[in-house]
Amino acid sequence: MNVIAVNGSPRKDWNTGTLLKSALEGAESVGARTKLVHLYDLTYKGCTSCFSCKRKGNTCDGLCAMRDELRDVLAEALESDVLLLGSPVYFGGVTGEMRSFLERLLFPNASYDEFGKSTFARQVSCGFIFTMNCPEEFVKTVHYDVLIETHALIMGILKGTTEVLTSHETWQFEDYSAMNAAMFDVDAKAKRRAERFPVDRQKAFEMGFRLAGV
Repeated sequence: MNVIAVNGSPRKDWNTGTLLKSALEGAESVGARTKLVHLYDLTYKGCTSCFSCKRKGNTCDGLCAMRDELRDVLAEALESDVLLLGSPVYFGGVTGEMRSFLERLLFPNASYDEFGKSTFARQVSCGFIFTMNCPEEFVKTVHYDVLIETHALIMGILKGTTEVLTSHETWQFEDYSAMNAAMFDVDAKAKRRAERFPVDRQKAFEMGFRLAGV
């Protein structure tokens, strides 16, 4: 079982990265081979509409034709058994790096011959981790539920099962007193960090365990 995790956060060891590592630990506990990739370490672009993957007789085989530092990661993701993705929520969406990664990963495997069909020849199970400042009770108010459901839906292009984990009211700064961030109740956030984030880490571990143990 090969499991690759893709971190769409610019920080390697903060909320998103930590949860992805917990998910990988869960996968490793059932014997999976794992790898963690940080997208912000790479230089690449999103889809450029070259349409090489849609030309008749193309030899892309579901792999984006662009040759840059993302290409090997895309190949590994498509050849994996489990793909774990993580991104903080920025302005109601995933980070730009994660969005560009998903465009390059999924578009070559989305059929233009039959609406809603996938041309992907294998099955890759997915786990998607979203981290955010947003309290859980306000997710629908700010339409983050649509964001989450949409990404769960598009991962269906890889034809495997998709699980989603959301982590709310995350600890954003090492020192809140040094930041212009008066809207936050720092004591409440610290309390939640101490009480809730370990629960989220356990949930991430269990997600990795389930997906890799299938």
